[in-house]
Amino acid sequence: MQNPDTSADEAPRVVLITAPDGEVARALARGLVERRLAACANLLPAVISVYRWEGAVQEDAEVLLVVKTVRARLEALEAYLDEHHPYDVPECVALAPAAVSDAYLAWLRAGSSHPGDAR
Repeated sequence: MQNPDTSADEAPRVVLITAPDGEVARALARGLVERRLAACANLLPAVISVYRWEGAVQEDAEVLLVVKTVRARLEALEAYLDEHHPYDVPECVALAPAAVSDAYLAWLRAGSSHPGDAR
């Protein structure tokens, strides 16, 4: 395991994104991975979200995407969400992991690299 440099462009990030249903979550996940904005996205169904929206407390069933990418791809990932996500304000929370195995980190970097990058 290594503790990656969190400021480096290739530093791993785990991004949390909620979607209104499985169909939207799958489309977002596929789009992110196909465009190499992420190496992987896990879909966790049956999440209940309680939140404040437009002055009222709301409660909705959602699907949580747990997306693995690198720091350099966050801006493009957020732009993709802005264009393709049905919410006015899509959740996009990027977390820096404390440690990542060497083999997984190499796979993650390769899977979320620009298509023309040499790796």
